Amino acid sequence: MAETDLQSTGIAELRVQLDHGQTTARELVEQCLAQITADDDRTNAVIELNPDALEIAGQCDAERGGGAETGPLHGIPILIKDNIDTADTMMTTAGSLALEGSIAKRDAGIVTKLRSAGAVILGKTNLTEWAGMRSLRSCSGWSSRGGQTRNPYALDRSPSGSSSGSGVAVAAGYCAAAIGTETDGSIIFPASCNSLVGIKPTVGLVSRSGIIPISHSQDTAGSLARTVADAALVLTALAGSDLRDPSCADADRQRAPDYTAFLDINGLKGARIGIHRPTGQFHSGVSDVFENAIEAIRDKGAVVIDSVFLPSMEEVNPHEDVVLCTDFRVDLNAYLSDLARTVTVRSLADVIRFNRDHRDTVMRWFPQDVLDESEATHGLDDPAYLQARETCLKLTRTDGIDRAMAEHDLDAIITPSADVPCLIDLENGDSASGSTTYLAAVSGYPSISVPAGYVGGLPVGVSFIAGAWAEPTLIRLAYAYEQATKIRQPPGFEATASF
Repeated sequence: MAETDLQSTGIAELRVQLDHGQTTARELVEQCLAQITADDDRTNAVIELNPDALEIAGQCDAERGGGAETGPLHGIPILIKDNIDTADTMMTTAGSLALEGSIAKRDAGIVTKLRSAGAVILGKTNLTEWAGMRSLRSCSGWSSRGGQTRNPYALDRSPSGSSSGSGVAVAAGYCAAAIGTETDGSIIFPASCNSLVGIKPTVGLVSRSGIIPISHSQDTAGSLARTVADAALVLTALAGSDLRDPSCADADRQRAPDYTAFLDINGLKGARIGIHRPTGQFHSGVSDVFENAIEAIRDKGAVVIDSVFLPSMEEVNPHEDVVLCTDFRVDLNAYLSDLARTVTVRSLADVIRFNRDHRDTVMRWFPQDVLDESEATHGLDDPAYLQARETCLKLTRTDGIDRAMAEHDLDAIITPSADVPCLIDLENGDSASGSTTYLAAVSGYPSISVPAGYVGGLPVGVSFIAGAWAEPTLIRLAYAYEQATKIRQPPGFEATASF
């Protein structure tokens, strides 16, 4: 059979090809494995392959051939981030050598859902170590276990993070879609910097059970894909309640049965879109791309409300830092204490000790200042923590997104997703400082990043943001924008960018 072009073939079309015998799940997995073998020595996106993937694909083919009822991702190869538990032979390490050899006792809640949907879990992707919680000087996409992941649009540029490998793997055509996790920016940043669609759901729509945590206040998992349709389809498989994650108690009531039902090419017509322009944080080329995006949504019939006021990153981040560092110690200790007894690292203090004992390999490039800061926090009853969390919600919800949406009767807010990918600099860490992801991250509200253009050949995205459970609206708007612009181009694996 003819080889399928994963860069131009969506998951829905792959399902049609599978159903009509034009390809098989095993052939799709073999093709993905061949692509990884051919190109991942340059990008270093995949940290571990699933040795059972071909066998699982064969089972999918047998089920399809036998007329069994199949799920929405049946036979589709998916990669997942290496902070998501799988009860198979693969490790779950958050990229840390401290957890090397750790095999989960049970699947994460979203892995159970992916398997139920028929997905073939192809392997796990590299990430910024501890999902970015090790050091303020960390380099996105670097982990002591996985090394440095590289951007396929320019191999000397950052893939962004912390879902670095997931973003690069989808952009490079190593899988049909991938799963990332986000506490603040870790889906939206890699989506923007790898010319992808990334959906960061409402906190509580998607289970976090079995995911190495940062913060119960802000953590979520979400989809990274080449199109809005694919990202929406994967979200359909992920969303829903999980008894192991109390935050998802309302998810079955709030979730849509099928998020692809909201794909509407005319979805921008009459929509009221607020414009948020962050000041002085981004490369000038990002501003040009953003202005073009505004014109595109206006041309498709959206009502544009300019200069919507929202709190700045400088106002929010000091309070967010208190919340994340406090949550991290509590939540990580709970996760580590539940691992198999063969895992000797049982607490954040153990992780810090391990890193010090192995500093030549683990801390060759940057320290563990954020781990140390987190270990020094005083728990969830600390008045400083409680005040910080209250301030975070007031700034981003009450006085932020909620107020802007109500004041201007908005359907959504649009803003640049991220700065242009910075140069990889292991000595000094990431240099890009611009961010708008804190708005949806700290509030716990949904956002979707969509490819919007290129600056010197490097991808730039725009994000649609709205209130809790507004995924259907955001998918409708993002799809209409994507179809109106059709910006995305596959990567060229260039050695460097043109500026």
